[in-house]
Amino acid sequence: MEDRRIKLGCALPQQSSHLFGDALRRLAASAIYLYQDGIRYWYATQPTVTKLAEDRAEQLRSRPDLVQAEIKRRIDADRRQTADFARVHPLITASGDVVDEPMVRLVILGTDFPHSRNASDEATDLARAIFETRGNAPRLYRNALVFVAADKGRLQDFEEAVRRFLAWQSICDEAEGLELTPHQKRQSVQQRDAAEHTVTTQLAETFQWLIVPQQDKPKLPVEFCEYRLNGSDPIAVRAAQKLKAEDLLIPRYACTNLAQLLDDIPLWRGNHVEIQQLVEDFARYVYLPRFRTPSILIDSLREGIALLTWHNETFAYADGFDEATGRYIGLRAKELIPLSAEGASGMIVRREIARRQLDETVAPSPDPVQGTGTAEPVQVPGTGVQPPPMGPSPTPLKRQPVRFYGTVNLQPQRVGRDAARVADEVISHLNGIVGSQITVSIEINAEIPAGVPEHIVRIVTENCRALRFENQGFEEE
Repeated sequence: MEDRRIKLGCALPQQSSHLFGDALRRLAASAIYLYQDGIRYWYATQPTVTKLAEDRAEQLRSRPDLVQAEIKRRIDADRRQTADFARVHPLITASGDVVDEPMVRLVILGTDFPHSRNASDEATDLARAIFETRGNAPRLYRNALVFVAADKGRLQDFEEAVRRFLAWQSICDEAEGLELTPHQKRQSVQQRDAAEHTVTTQLAETFQWLIVPQQDKPKLPVEFCEYRLNGSDPIAVRAAQKLKAEDLLIPRYACTNLAQLLDDIPLWRGNHVEIQQLVEDFARYVYLPRFRTPSILIDSLREGIALLTWHNETFAYADGFDEATGRYIGLRAKELIPLSAEGASGMIVRREIARRQLDETVAPSPDPVQGTGTAEPVQVPGTGVQPPPMGPSPTPLKRQPVRFYGTVNLQPQRVGRDAARVADEVISHLNGIVGSQITVSIEINAEIPAGVPEHIVRIVTENCRALRFENQGFEEE
């Protein structure tokens, strides 16, 4: 019998037939003797594979390890999209499993540690333990961790959906050994695909609690605040979007805001602070902004040093500090400094202190030479009187270079990263000079002794044309 006839026989006047369609689908998924093939339904005396699937799903209750392995497999596939996180730690159950690094990471708590709304439970206890320690040692980089936990109310349904999927998957894998009919094979595949969709949907609905350590001021206690994640994107993507929306994960920070923060906390160590120390501070202390990577801080420092109005709004840069003389070495400002997040060196200096030293180092203009009132003798032909000796000739100004060239070899496996560093640490400084004209070319030479497959030749050639290569081609010798 077709489904439309069943709906027609069940529905009353002015009653929607969609309700009966949903009931029919649920019945077909659970009934033992009801068969379905597309829009056709019928009863038979032979049990369907639904009974077998239910029995296998029930047996899996005694094998939670298989269910956890399937959940972990799906979380592992989901965490490949790390979004704005340096790393995603899946299904963590102990603090020692999370490394102590300054890069921001997302910790997905295990299903044995679910969370309920506005509750202090297993999830918040584990999050606090991971936040405070790594194994038996205290954790240093506490501002680099955020957590996601499963919803306690949805976890049971999610695990049941995983058991149903595993049951149908096993039936599909053993179709030949079970001697299933063609119709039963189709039914098994349909039910497995439906269970797959259900598990995927419920995964996003289950891991919905974002737990974030927060501290408004240095002397206040750290609180673990919860935020609900919505949507069906991967867990890391949804967590990053929520953090950025709540200003809990900073992708870019204004240099003037950083200067104000340095003064308000304060973060100065005397009249200066080392850049590496700042990187450590922002990764350690929860009352400071949580930067996506240390490079966000470095970019803000670089902009603040180069700011034209640095003497009023930001800070200066120095290579070091001479304790004996009390003066800064290599003090400069209002210029681009090639800073790097990896092994950052140097320090930033309070603007008023830097301005005072820079003003002292500016030599005063020489006063005009005053006349003595006595005329110097001038050589007169035949008198033997010599002219006064001339003063030393002025030192000619050193001519500045007007052209730069450079060649660098990049690793083929890391072209994007290396090219970005070249652009950031070399090209950006040249491009910042008024009137500069820069040409950047990429030369590719590839030797493939075994030969290039035809489809690769076609793809590379078409892509080169699309990218407007001036010269390109393959050679047979």
